[in-house]
Amino acid sequence: MSKLLLFNKPFHVLSQFTDSADRKTLSDFIKVKGVYPAGRLDYDSEGLLLLTDDGQLQTQISNPKYKLNKTYWAQVEGTATEAQCLELIEGVKLKDGPASAVACRLMHTPSLWPRVPPIRERQTVADSWIELVINEGRNRQVRRMTAAVGLPTLRLVRAAIGDWKVTDISPGEFFVETVASIAAKKSTGKGPNANRRTSKRTANKMPLAKRRR
Repeated sequence: MSKLLLFNKPFHVLSQFTDSADRKTLSDFIKVKGVYPAGRLDYDSEGLLLLTDDGQLQTQISNPKYKLNKTYWAQVEGTATEAQCLELIEGVKLKDGPASAVACRLMHTPSLWPRVPPIRERQTVADSWIELVINEGRNRQVRRMTAAVGLPTLRLVRAAIGDWKVTDISPGEFFVETVASIAAKKSTGKGPNANRRTSKRTANKMPLAKRRR
């Protein structure tokens, strides 16, 4: 069994434990020894980041060859349409090659924690939300994909990685789980959350006035 941390990474926190520029890092929130990020989440993005003490599990989560779906909620500038979602599924051209979404749908504004600082809102420009599922992890991929269909991303939250979800975790907090490797679960036909033992740990809770369920 391996240790897995489900961390809700706040806005403007690096997906690493050290930084020479004195920006906030994982070490400001996570005091568990021997765990490392399985993949990354951009400095200006929020949401689910997985960390583990198992190198094989780390690779199975982060390596695109395993095709683990990652679900993002993107607040975009403009009113998103079904046609733009279809375009994202069919594929768009990026500088580092074509990219396509596994799934895309229009969504109502999700119930999320407030971003600190909040995004800059313009009364004359509409915004909307889409849910985008990809199984790659190229640099700033979701932002570049939405921009390619005329929907610049204003706020980006990773809501899920596989079956692991961020919805019950407040910013700066994390759950600790013990899990079997993804490869072992696939061999039994069970999903990535099968037979897990879960305990809740928290770190650096946000003041209640700044939290919203």
